Amino acid sequence: MTASPTQTKTLAAVLDGLMRRYRERVPDVQGIFDAMLNEGIIQSPEEIENDHIAFRTMGVPNLGIASFEKIFLHYGYEKRDEYNFTEKKLTAYWYAPPEPQFPRIFASELRVPELSDTAQQIIHRYTDTVTSDPVDALDLDDAGAVDQFLHQPLWTTPTLSDYQTLLAESEYAAWVIYNRYYLNHFTISVHNLKPGYSTIDEFVAFLERRGFRLNSAGGTIKVSPDGDLRQSSTVAQMIDAEFAGGETFRIAGSYVEFAERRVLPPFRHLPADQVRREHRREGFETGNADKIFESTFTTQTGK
Repeated sequence: MTASPTQTKTLAAVLDGLMRRYRERVPDVQGIFDAMLNEGIIQSPEEIENDHIAFRTMGVPNLGIASFEKIFLHYGYEKRDEYNFTEKKLTAYWYAPPEPQFPRIFASELRVPELSDTAQQIIHRYTDTVTSDPVDALDLDDAGAVDQFLHQPLWTTPTLSDYQTLLAESEYAAWVIYNRYYLNHFTISVHNLKPGYSTIDEFVAFLERRGFRLNSAGGTIKVSPDGDLRQSSTVAQMIDAEFAGGETFRIAGSYVEFAERRVLPPFRHLPADQVRREHRREGFETGNADKIFESTFTTQTGK
């Protein structure tokens, strides 16, 4: 399915809304942009290619990927590979954009029935208040309505006690019960940056020089078995969260990812100015993503 000009315009507006709020909430985004400008890597943040954006969902009736994906499928995104994260009890898919200027989407879902009875009861106490698929009631051609939906609470604010109980069993569950559909991260495509910064090794060295905290789970640079997808990410920034009853607690917010997609072997003879998106490693890698998820985990944020 290809997007119509109207859908393309609506999609652009929805993505702008997501990025605007994400930048406000994650100071590292502006900090990285400023460092890149200061270093002369870019002249404007508009030059940065967004490799993909990621969302987290709960696998419960009326929600989860089955509901969430309807939004982006409507704009012409195509569902691609499935990924299984056994230990974290997650299922994920990636979605190819209708046009190359738009980011890929990576959506994951917690397999709630695999959690303990206690965790399931806590999650359902909140999510059972959603009695029909909220996306079905949404005008997907109204960018403002979709933007608002992606930033509105779908259930009541959790208690700190419930959050901490979930945190002890599934940090992913705790993140979603509080943050809902907030943009989990956006991803800078480093392979399209200027020479000297266009490999993940060079870009990570730049970030470390500038004092950014990076996720060390599985190594600072996560590499796919074929060596052609190389990723890194910041550690999620902590936010002061207010829970039901007015209690406050510092929790993990969102983070920034960096990806290098190397040119595939059949196209490595191409001059750099002829390399297009379709010539590079596509999709995602379970092993890499498994460790990227941990950017919001206390093993990283508590360092």
